[in-house]
Amino acid sequence: MRIRSMLSAAALAGGLLIAPAAVAGADASTAVAAVCQYRQSGNHWVCITPGAYCPGAAHGKYGYAKTTNRRYRCSVYSNGQWRWKRS
Repeated sequence: MRIRSMLSAAALAGGLLIAPAAVAGADASTAVAAVCQYRQSGNHWVCITPGAYCPGAAHGKYGYAKTTNRRYRCSVYSNGQWRWKRS
């Protein structure tokens, strides 16, 4: 029984040490998301979310993902929906 209580205490202490790091990481990603705003910049779009619906003004245009900065194109799928697709 004593070993079980020691393991529980160790797990709790480890969780308390990891939790602040997880919160700090969430704050950093929130700050990046707040800086990057979905908008048209010239002939392309910035801060897009891959797989998300794209506006009518973006049909056939290119955009760059907010986290990976990879290039996507607003393409029509077989069901008639326009979404950001990897190009």
